[in-house]
Amino acid sequence: MHHRTVAELMTRDVVRARRDMPFKEIVKLLADNDVTAVPVVDELDRPMGVVSEADLLRKSSAQADPSGRTPIPHLEAWERAKAEGARAEELMSAPAVCARPDWTVVEAARLMAVQNVKRLPVVDETDRLRGIVSRGDLLRVFLRHDDAIRDEITGDVLQRTMGRVAAEVTVEVREGRVSLGGSVEAKSLIPVIERLCRSVDGVVSVSGDIRYGTDDSRSSPADS
Repeated sequence: MHHRTVAELMTRDVVRARRDMPFKEIVKLLADNDVTAVPVVDELDRPMGVVSEADLLRKSSAQADPSGRTPIPHLEAWERAKAEGARAEELMSAPAVCARPDWTVVEAARLMAVQNVKRLPVVDETDRLRGIVSRGDLLRVFLRHDDAIRDEITGDVLQRTMGRVAAEVTVEVREGRVSLGGSVEAKSLIPVIERLCRSVDGVVSVSGDIRYGTDDSRSSPADS
């Protein structure tokens, strides 16, 4: 079973900001490249943090409303320091939360969820920037054709992994939704097959009605 890696999905030509890039140049960099955030790198091209539109907008939100209708929001010390910043290293969100090129989609997605970030700079073994992967990049696995998903399930999951025990299982895929049918020898095989199917890139859901010959899910009195 082949899982798509971050290296296969990431953008390699990364727009980046140097640590001493001034505020207005960062705004222009985002606008000229039609991006909402860029990694900030040091002299060795190692990510120090990420500066986004949200980081830059703190400067505007921290200023008084000329009309006097909107009160100045309360800012924590670190927020006020960023609002008063003038260079990338003062404005960025740090430290940079990074991924490795050989990570799977699952690993990258979990880190994004845990850290509540929308993108991850991708670094090599020397921590130098090699790419950037976004939520949208990870979602591209769900654009796989149904036929490709079905071929992977029937070939890699059922034939190579499960072998003869799943020879009678049928597979249908529509818009990434997998429906399983057919039969297996033992009931305990069904959740194993379903779990393996869910791990295939591009699968949205797994359901079905697989019949079984023997209910081995509960121990007999003689085994207790």
